Amino acid sequence: MATKFSCNNDYVLENDCVLLRPLVQDDCKYLLEFSLNETDTWKFGLVTAAGKENLEKYVAEAVTERQLQKMYAFIVFDKRSNQYAGSTRFYDINLPFNTMQLGYTWYGERFRGTKLNEHCKYLLLQFAFEQVGLHRVEFRADNNNARSIAAMKKIGCIPEGILREHMPTLTGARRSSLVLSILQSEWHADVKQKLDNLLK
Repeated sequence: MATKFSCNNDYVLENDCVLLRPLVQDDCKYLLEFSLNETDTWKFGLVTAAGKENLEKYVAEAVTERQLQKMYAFIVFDKRSNQYAGSTRFYDINLPFNTMQLGYTWYGERFRGTKLNEHCKYLLLQFAFEQVGLHRVEFRADNNNARSIAAMKKIGCIPEGILREHMPTLTGARRSSLVLSILQSEWHADVKQKLDNLLK
């Protein structure tokens, strides 16, 4: 039975390794060290949280977009290290079409390559397909961001094509984006099991 998704609800997703809860303005204090010391984290981003002022604006916009029913941002807590690790979100929420995008995902350097991303994606996709009942979850990445694209393919995303120079970057250049997706049928057929195997 599908859950009626609403940005007004507080969703907490967790397993033994990670907890995802709604991002709030006060969370800036947990993410500030990344903002100040790991500014390259947003190299390929369309928005940046590098520096205290940018971080506060980044979180404030995420909170506002949730109130407008456009996005739903989570803060990521790594239970294994007992530390906050980054953020991720659903966006372009289109419930009449049963679709959302999943992105704006970033983690501090020490959490990369620790399977934290796989744990987060498992929880988010399980929620999207099994609780909300979505038909499709879409992902996008800067076509030059090889690390992000590899991570998406690793969890089972299927590349669909490239949107050529369709949006401006932070530097004023034009970004081409690779579009990838997972369908509900693919999740149940093999992606869920494949991703579960990556967690072990």
